[in-house]
Amino acid sequence: MNIVLIAIDSLRADHLRCYGYDRDTSPNLDALARQGALLSGMYAPAIPTQPSFTTIYTGQYSLTHGIISHGGDETLRRDSPFLPEHLQRAGMVTCAVDNMYSMRPWFARGYEFYIDPSHRAKMRLSVTCEGINRRAIPWLRAHARAPFFLFVHYWDTHTPYQPPARLRHRYYQGDPTRPEFNTLEPMRTAPLGDVWSKQWLAPLSGKLWHGREVRDADYVVALYDACIRYIDEAVGALLSALEDAGAAAETLVIVTADHGEMMYRHGIFFDHHGLYNASIRVPFIVRWPGRVAAEQRLDGMFQLVDPAPTLLEAAGVSVPPTMEGRSLMPALTGHDAAELARESIVSQECTWQAKWCLMRSRRKVIVAREPDLYGRPMRELYDLTTDPDELRNLAQELPAEADELQSALEQWIARMLEKNHLDRDPLTTHGATLGKRWAEGKY
Repeated sequence: MNIVLIAIDSLRADHLRCYGYDRDTSPNLDALARQGALLSGMYAPAIPTQPSFTTIYTGQYSLTHGIISHGGDETLRRDSPFLPEHLQRAGMVTCAVDNMYSMRPWFARGYEFYIDPSHRAKMRLSVTCEGINRRAIPWLRAHARAPFFLFVHYWDTHTPYQPPARLRHRYYQGDPTRPEFNTLEPMRTAPLGDVWSKQWLAPLSGKLWHGREVRDADYVVALYDACIRYIDEAVGALLSALEDAGAAAETLVIVTADHGEMMYRHGIFFDHHGLYNASIRVPFIVRWPGRVAAEQRLDGMFQLVDPAPTLLEAAGVSVPPTMEGRSLMPALTGHDAAELARESIVSQECTWQAKWCLMRSRRKVIVAREPDLYGRPMRELYDLTTDPDELRNLAQELPAEADELQSALEQWIARMLEKNHLDRDPLTTHGATLGKRWAEGKY
């Protein structure tokens, strides 16, 4: 068998048509979902990029693998399980078309081939999906007959959203510089707002709008959606190459993301921090002809600790006992998904803010370990059934429910600290990395 793992950085699940979005952003991904299984509730246990991808690779929560922040000083232990290493030992040819090795060296572990097309880009994260495919597709064709594991990482949905000109106005037809628009005004004083305004929106305004200032945040959302459509085309091209190479029937394909993306809710502009579902809910689409039945939608809550054991089981490789995720293969191959779904999920961030959250039965509590940069309450409670955008904090109205969920969260953290021989919650001792730099004027 072969495995193709596609990660689309910063991709919100709810901006894909197959997840209910009203724009036609994802025809190829929608088709892929119809050919296999779509998991409706996949969540990142840690955000953003570095802790989340470390979780995807290790099948461990951040308190176990130790990478709790983006931009911190943590290093992954050499004895941590790592998906590509286990697949390589089992005889697979392993390849990543990616650039995370430039951030942290452990992201290259287990890869016989590590191809980084971003060296040709002005910024590492501005490498386009076409640039990625120019390296991934020839490699795929050359190794189609060998059992292989191919990891492909697309970046276009990461800020700054820069779709090609032919897609730039696909989802926005008006003039975003009209004076009555003011939805971008609060961004000026938000974290990263000045950076985005000067380095991204100001040049965009000058180039496309004759120097008139872009003022409508929905225009930026439309650029994000156009980037999804651009990546969707690249996914289609990659899958076509897999088919043309005669390897599609033997290949397990998974498409997911490391985290989602906030648009402009809660004062967070076009970034991926905050433990709201826009940031932590990600797509998860699986196709494996002959093994995973088509037209499946698996509901329930799952987490990104699960892909690594899932792929190992699919490849017939023993799952290390130190992995904390659950293989989803039973659910994907016909067993009741409810047996594997979690009653609750936990997630954390220690980058722009230091917070934990726990979600259970459509209720969600968010608990801060230190004040954040937005002046948000130290505790938030949301009813996701009536308030899916998490705009109405019920913590003061329903203190008993908030207490119950926070108690469950603290018990989970305490068990993980004990398991990993940690004296204190590292979010408390570490502090938010980028948030701290921003507050000190060093970002």
